[in-house]
Amino acid sequence: MRDPTATPALKHQRQQAILELIARTPVASQEELAERLHGLGFAVTQATVSRDVAELGLVKIGRGDRHRYVSPADLPAPPDPFVATDRRLRRLLEDVPVTVVRSGLSLVLRAAPGLASAIAQAIDQSSLEDQVGTLAGDDTLLVLFADEPALMRWLARFAAIQSAGPAEPLPAGPPAPTPPAPTPPVTSEAPR
Repeated sequence: MRDPTATPALKHQRQQAILELIARTPVASQEELAERLHGLGFAVTQATVSRDVAELGLVKIGRGDRHRYVSPADLPAPPDPFVATDRRLRRLLEDVPVTVVRSGLSLVLRAAPGLASAIAQAIDQSSLEDQVGTLAGDDTLLVLFADEPALMRWLARFAAIQSAGPAEPLPAGPPAPTPPAPTPPVTSEAPR
């Protein structure tokens, strides 16, 4: 049997053996893992195995009618948070034409009758975070902002969500702000 004192080299060998064991065969408990390590010549206690399981970040998952340890590297990657949180908003924007008009530090969004509240809720649950708040009526939605940069970031991100097709990935974060469109000069003419 190998010496149980944890020299760095022995600890590394033992942890590599654990990863190989759980990759090859289902291991349901620390006791079972200790038995298999004993079979490979490692003299380990349950406490040592427990520390190794924690240090390796092993996760116990259900497979069929039994549980087993797996390495975090063998778990599926979590979904892209932008895609997950924006999915409902993207679906709504694919189905409902929405126009956006700016008024000071507010955006006025117009949609089909009865849908403003659903769009406001989807915005509030999405990755869009620069708004101070949303207020919905029947077909009109106000999105309020504290300052110009927040409005511009939100508008660029909303446009990316609105134009992204169902299979297109969204940008990983807010794009750089785009300058506002020039406004035509206001003239006053006397009525004729």
